[in-house]
Amino acid sequence: MDFLSEYGLFLAKTVTLLLALGVAVVLLTLAGRGSKGGKGQLDVTDLSADLDETRTRLKALLVGKEERKALEKQRKLEEKARKNDDPRSRLFVIDFKGSMDAREVSGLREEVTAILAVATPQDEVLVRLESGGGVVHGYGLCASQLQRIKSHEIPLTVAVDKVAASGGYMMACVADRILAAPFAIVGSIGVVAQLPNFNKLLKKHDIEFEMHTAGEYKRTLTLFGENDDEGREKFREELAAIHARFKAFVQQHRPALEIDKVTTGEHWLASQAKELGLVDELKTSDDYLMESARTRRVLALHYRTRKGLLARLGKQGAEGAIEGASRLLARQSPWQ
Repeated sequence: MDFLSEYGLFLAKTVTLLLALGVAVVLLTLAGRGSKGGKGQLDVTDLSADLDETRTRLKALLVGKEERKALEKQRKLEEKARKNDDPRSRLFVIDFKGSMDAREVSGLREEVTAILAVATPQDEVLVRLESGGGVVHGYGLCASQLQRIKSHEIPLTVAVDKVAASGGYMMACVADRILAAPFAIVGSIGVVAQLPNFNKLLKKHDIEFEMHTAGEYKRTLTLFGENDDEGREKFREELAAIHARFKAFVQQHRPALEIDKVTTGEHWLASQAKELGLVDELKTSDDYLMESARTRRVLALHYRTRKGLLARLGKQGAEGAIEGASRLLARQSPWQ
């Protein structure tokens, strides 16, 4: 009886876990559908004002009561003057943290468009970039968005605090100047493609696979068909063509590079990349912002898509279901 009781308890936990995971999948699906087509919103933050306020508060902690009042009064006067007529040039800041498919390009497009509507050649754009690269067409479009800034003759600086590799460097090289933290990863100017092939496994289980195409090279390598040397060679030719275009793009924007030396697919720490000419200056984005805020107005832009009620509820419900399943798994099993 004890065995049956323990087995029944274990079975109940297993069924509960499967149901929780099933609910999570359904809710995540609903969340994905609910997030499509949401209207976006552009948020603008005055980083200069934030830095001034922080500086004033810290100074106030180190002085007496009378001096504290004077500092606060001075801060309010400066803030009022800025609102009425701020003669300083502006530094517009964009944060780009890219994924493999470069889906963040939609927000980047909106941010760049907003900046171009008001910026002048006396202003500057700083892109805090973080990406290890991804699909060619996605990052090609991202680089084109940054090229729009250059085409309007607005100075463009890219700051790399962590990584700008492959497609990430394709974006970075568009800038007039590249800053990087000493241990940031830079480079990886190359192209890679890989895929498994299950043809032998299908043959082993007597499973036939058919594929019909029109066009000699419509498919060069496949997941399930039998690949041949001709297809492999054509596939390598296509990769080489993309790599050649990548090299030409980097050379166009940074003509002083020894291009064959830096396009081997290797990556370097920024301290090494500076010696190779891939980076112009070793500096974190934080240092650059603080320096700029002394003489310029620094404005950060972030475009975000508003998620509908269905998306928000679906995400929250999925997180709850997954958390519950995790707690169930964490409990001690009767079989232990």
